[in-house]
Amino acid sequence: MALVADMPFLHTNGIRLSYQRSGQGDRVLMIIGTGAGGHAWTMHQTPALNRAGYETVVFDNRGIPPSDAPVDKYSLADMVADTTGLIEELGLAPCRIVGSSLGATIAQELAIDHPHLVRCAVLIATRARADAARRAQTAAERALLESGIRLPAEYESAKRVFDMLSPATLNDDAVVASWLELFALASARRDITPGQAWIDNDTDRSERLRAVATPCRVVAFTDDLITPPHLGAEVAEAIPDCDYVEIPDAGHLGHLEKPEELNATIIEFLDGH
Repeated sequence: MALVADMPFLHTNGIRLSYQRSGQGDRVLMIIGTGAGGHAWTMHQTPALNRAGYETVVFDNRGIPPSDAPVDKYSLADMVADTTGLIEELGLAPCRIVGSSLGATIAQELAIDHPHLVRCAVLIATRARADAARRAQTAAERALLESGIRLPAEYESAKRVFDMLSPATLNDDAVVASWLELFALASARRDITPGQAWIDNDTDRSERLRAVATPCRVVAFTDDLITPPHLGAEVAEAIPDCDYVEIPDAGHLGHLEKPEELNATIIEFLDGH
């Protein structure tokens, strides 16, 4: 699913990226997580930020059509170079950044190695390392990919519901039915390549984060199984100028489960920086 049919493109780092700008004011770059398109921000976050007086830029990472989707294994360096090129090509620097999951990891790397591009950053559902459980999870997912086995969409959607959402959502029959349908549609897509699954998000960046001078805020979700709060808190502790907010009754997709609470904490932070 594309953001809009006639959305613009830019070329950077050898690929073509689709993007969309909306609103007026100081610029905020939104970087989404693994397997998702930039349109994930446009249901709740970009309208709120636009109303608050910010211009937002969302884009589809490599591997997510209509951006280019090379058939190979992507690296974190690829994603950072793509995002760096986008910031420079659109003249956004120094910009505020809001990143979720993989997007927050990219934002971390930008703050570490390209601080001139980043005014401040909100790091949502993030971590600086993987613990034993998360390493096992990543290894299992990659082993399944390498096996060539494609699980039924019904199985994948049910698994994602349990992985990504909070018990508060899982226990609401009417709400979870919509989520199952949504995930089933996403699982059935064949135009998304698995290249992002190979990005290294497990290597410990804690010591490198101690050199970050960019103001940051970490936002964790209490029921997040992918980037649990204790790992997010480690990121906030490592970055010298960083605070920490935890939102209850939300899983890894807290930007969709608890949008009002998340939007409020994003805007409060951006207004102060």
